[in-house]
Amino acid sequence: MVRAKLVKIGNSRGVRLAKPMLEVAGLADEVEIEVAPGVLTIRPLAQPRAGWAEAGAAFQPEGLIDEMTATRFDDEEWSW
Repeated sequence: MVRAKLVKIGNSRGVRLAKPMLEVAGLADEVEIEVAPGVLTIRPLAQPRAGWAEAGAAFQPEGLIDEMTATRFDDEEWSW
């Protein structure tokens, strides 16, 4: 555990984090901060679509449960 002092930044306060700590924690320019009584949790910014390209490339159509079937809209309402 490392001790740090809060530094004044205008009307706010901040904490300086050493580069090695940022690297170990995987923190970049943007982070998510969760606040609870007596606790601040700082996490790397979530990348909600991270890994989608790899998952799509690995997708196997054989894994589908059913074949694609036409809907009522496809059969009755669609026209070219």
